[in-house]
Amino acid sequence: MAHKSIALNRFGLGGRPGEDPGADPRDWLDRQLQYYTVAPAALAGQPAGADLAARFVAYREQLQRARKALPPAESRRSNLKSGAEPGMVEAPAAAAEDDPAAILRKQFSQQTRQIYNGAVTARALAAITSPAPFAERLVHFWANHFAISGDKAEVTSLAGAFEFEAIRPHLMGSFRDMLFAVERHPAMLSFLDQTRSVGANSPIAVRAGNRPNARRAFGLNENLAREILELHTLGVRTGYSQSDVTEFARALTGWTIAGFGRGAASNYGGPTGRPGNFLFFAPMHEPGTRTILGRSWPQAGEAQAAAVLDHLATHPATATHIATKLARHFAGDTPPPKLVDRLQSVFVQTGGDLPSLYRALIAAPECWAPAPVKFKSPWEWSISAMRALGMQQLQPNAVPGLMNQLGQPVWKPGSPAGWDDVAGAWAAPDAVLRRVEASERLAQRTRDLIDPRQRAAELFPQALSPATAQAIARAESNSQGVALMLVAPEFLRR
Repeated sequence: MAHKSIALNRFGLGGRPGEDPGADPRDWLDRQLQYYTVAPAALAGQPAGADLAARFVAYREQLQRARKALPPAESRRSNLKSGAEPGMVEAPAAAAEDDPAAILRKQFSQQTRQIYNGAVTARALAAITSPAPFAERLVHFWANHFAISGDKAEVTSLAGAFEFEAIRPHLMGSFRDMLFAVERHPAMLSFLDQTRSVGANSPIAVRAGNRPNARRAFGLNENLAREILELHTLGVRTGYSQSDVTEFARALTGWTIAGFGRGAASNYGGPTGRPGNFLFFAPMHEPGTRTILGRSWPQAGEAQAAAVLDHLATHPATATHIATKLARHFAGDTPPPKLVDRLQSVFVQTGGDLPSLYRALIAAPECWAPAPVKFKSPWEWSISAMRALGMQQLQPNAVPGLMNQLGQPVWKPGSPAGWDDVAGAWAAPDAVLRRVEASERLAQRTRDLIDPRQRAAELFPQALSPATAQAIARAESNSQGVALMLVAPEFLRR
């Protein structure tokens, strides 16, 4: 692949009509770091995460009132329909028309789906119209690194806000700042059940335990602590123990969302009196000094977990973990060791300055290997296809539907580990067949107005193989040629 094609497709998200990296593709990429836009027009009007979290709190309260209004037998049936946690499952298909709880669940589910689809469409529009596709690719990289999965209704509605608020504003800052924004966002706190985590010796737990006939309603949840250590910072098998996870989870108690907590916290709107924002709720916090990673952490309250996060943000193991993932994304499924070492060194020397890492990638010869080094994920392929066709508008629900068909629903990887970033996850024959079917539908919408021979040469300057050029030239129509272009080897790989 020629350098222009590599800049467009490996670093960027695929070329657009008329897009030219110029004589110095590296300089073109570097300049994108200057004019990256945190909030492009495509994202205008997206609801704030705090508003969406407050919406869920209001819904939960309405649902509880609706249940109380039902006769006892009907209330029990309504509880069974909604599951143990209200709002976390879809409404029953055949809800009774006279069941106010069922009606509320159905309305909330429909509104959640609309919010999610709108956010996915906005994300796609930002990517296909951006003049800084390298920066947009990095947004997607970090969103997958700090993955949440919309398996619960409140997380589904918060997923877009999470990326727009916790990832995008910190893309050109430090890893430390992004880490703090991510771990304090209501989407992450809700996804990893941090709002339920209560210290065994916290004021809330002690008071509950002193009540006659009190049931054990409070407990420690280790999900957030474990994923911060294993996925977000140090990485697996880097020397931390189960004891470190448990102690870190204790340090994190009290980190919650206003209105999401349990007991007294569930009705507390925080200093502003309004639910939905990050909140440190001291009555949930486990008191005492913690021992984590061989160090003592005597800080009190919110400062204790914050101090641990600060330590993790610049830890050498974190530097290696991030360097490995960036090298894998830009230089191949088997990360080149020398590139990993250089990126790790940049991370350590700069304290996790992200633009310094991006510039190290641009300068790395391993990232400019002539042969394709990656097989595109469904998201990468879809965005590159829409950019290739010069799309400026998207039909409502079109992108969510396409991503479901291709097997990579946005913000729904099903795991905190995110989507796999290797060819083995996406290159199966049936997965490629689904792309062939999608390419035919996309091509039909061009109405034969695109000359695929000219467009392919523009998208892959000096990198289009004779075989691909010949296959496109032999197509019976422009639309068929476009469909062939979208599933050519050059288009499936980068």
